[in-house]
Amino acid sequence: MNKIVKYILIGVLVLGALWAAVFFVKSNSKSAITYETSQPFISSIEKKTVATGKVIPEDEIEIKPQISGIIEKIHLEEGAKVKAGDLIATIKVVPNEQSLNQAAGRVRNAELALNNAKIEYDRNKVLFDKGVISSQDFNNLKLTYDQASQELKNAQADYQIIRKGSAGGSASANTNIRATVAGTILEIPVKEGDQVIQSNNFNDGTTIASIADLGKMIFEGKVDEGEVGKLKVGTPLKISLGAVEGVELDAKLKFIAPKGVEETGAVQFKIEGDVEGKDDVFIRAGYSANASIVLEKKDSILVIPEAVLQFDKKTDKPYVEIAVGSTEEQKFERRDIETGISDGVNVEIISGLTKEDKVKHWNKTEPIKKGDEETETE
Repeated sequence: MNKIVKYILIGVLVLGALWAAVFFVKSNSKSAITYETSQPFISSIEKKTVATGKVIPEDEIEIKPQISGIIEKIHLEEGAKVKAGDLIATIKVVPNEQSLNQAAGRVRNAELALNNAKIEYDRNKVLFDKGVISSQDFNNLKLTYDQASQELKNAQADYQIIRKGSAGGSASANTNIRATVAGTILEIPVKEGDQVIQSNNFNDGTTIASIADLGKMIFEGKVDEGEVGKLKVGTPLKISLGAVEGVELDAKLKFIAPKGVEETGAVQFKIEGDVEGKDDVFIRAGYSANASIVLEKKDSILVIPEAVLQFDKKTDKPYVEIAVGSTEEQKFERRDIETGISDGVNVEIISGLTKEDKVKHWNKTEPIKKGDEETETE
């Protein structure tokens, strides 16, 4: 009985060894890879970079009041097109009691001074007509009377300005906020009832509205310090808008910042470019945009696909493998080359290859069977 068990165990071990050998042979048997080849060809390469930014008006004007008060009426809405002089809003003046009392007191003092000057003027005019006083003395009295009359007018005008915001309620009154330039109203950051502060030497004042000409737009973006040195004023740009698909606008670089700003560990330089608008495309202020900039361009140069490049592990210099003999023999030799600019797809060949060379595609995919389906892995 023991012998039978022993023979069974030996048979199981032999069968197991045979199965393992067959599995090992099958799993390690790979079909031969046939590498493809391609020849260098003549083409053009553009090395580009992309600057992110936005499209904004070239000039944006903020309209501020010349007098403090409360917004009584807003006559226009955001998006309205205006001409210089168009009425945007009206301000209701809320006078300061102390200033109002002082102005009223000044008016009263001017009236008293004028009454006194008139009495002296009338009395001396009679004497002058009789030849009692000289013309010089009479002229001095007349000058005093005229000055008192003018002072009263000035005091009354100041009082009206403090109380109502204007001396006579004319169309040019400070309470009427008007557009100073032609364009489109981009924003009205106040509403009726808001209190506003006048613009003066000590305060910028409250912005009533911002106006810009949307026909004159610029691209404002930033580029990395590694690329800013390759830019030149006048370089053409291609602007693509995030909000308008399939539209590409032409622009021309007009400004490169002399100083960079560090952002998230990288130094960025501000650039600006004049955007050429299109009649069928309405550009709104603040659209996010990308500017494609050609840093370097070469025409009619010898190139190969960048994917066929290999790099030496020690020197990190590029090389390719060249087919020797017929393609069917699949024999290759190493060839060191010198490369130029690249656009990420093709790379310029400066030396080391000719148009007749056949370059090996070393990263050929290998078919592997999975069940009844055949897939490819790198």
